[in-house]
Amino acid sequence: MADIGSTLREARMRGRISIDEVETHTKIRARYLRAIENEEWDLLPGPVYVKSFLRTYGDYLGLDSRLLIDEYKRAYERPSDHELRPISPRTRDRERPSRRPRLPSWMPIVLVLAAVVVALGILGSLNTANKTPTAGGHTTTTHSRARPRHAPPRRTTTTTTTMPTVFKPPTVTLHLAATAEVYVCLVNGRGTKLIPGVIFTPGQRIPTETARKLLLTLGNASVQMKVNGVPVKVLPSTNAIGLLVQPSGTTSLPAAQQPTCT
Repeated sequence: MADIGSTLREARMRGRISIDEVETHTKIRARYLRAIENEEWDLLPGPVYVKSFLRTYGDYLGLDSRLLIDEYKRAYERPSDHELRPISPRTRDRERPSRRPRLPSWMPIVLVLAAVVVALGILGSLNTANKTPTAGGHTTTTHSRARPRHAPPRRTTTTTTTMPTVFKPPTVTLHLAATAEVYVCLVNGRGTKLIPGVIFTPGQRIPTETARKLLLTLGNASVQMKVNGVPVKVLPSTNAIGLLVQPSGTTSLPAAQQPTCT
């Protein structure tokens, strides 16, 4: 494959497209576009931005942006950078808590009716046992214990079955606001891309996402971050910033576990 910069420049010239037109449609600054075409990578914010710019610029010119990014990785990235892999979603089944079986709504009524039928059956058996037949065919009722004339009626107690509470797994809501130009890549615990590697500028809305677990990669610390409405400070770093956001708290991710959206 030819040089990355030459490939992009020739495609732009064949289409008779100016740098200003590319800047308008891709939102990539003209000085960054010129640096890419001249392969002056040190003039760009960092490797994360380079790959995002290459994908956006290549797609706009109708080129295969994946080949451009692969060529950049092969020529300019260290081997350790190629080993970055998104977190495997193998733990998906482990994260699903077992739900308790839910009783149907008619079950308490059946239990109450069953208790009443059993109680009536017991009372009928007691009355039959107390009646003794005589020689003339008449029956006499014997009482083992004298009862007062105005004995209070028996009370039948019924039991009420309480429906079990269905456990709902906790979730976490992430809100970001750019304070300067910043790259954002966000995936959930299943590996689904929620924000697929986009560069945001101040005043541009970043989507608010909710999940049971979120994995975040930031190009820099130029964001205001809230987790479930609580502000979380993002510490600056010379490299990409990786964070694991869960209901239990927010922790840093090592480089090998940071999600990539390229």
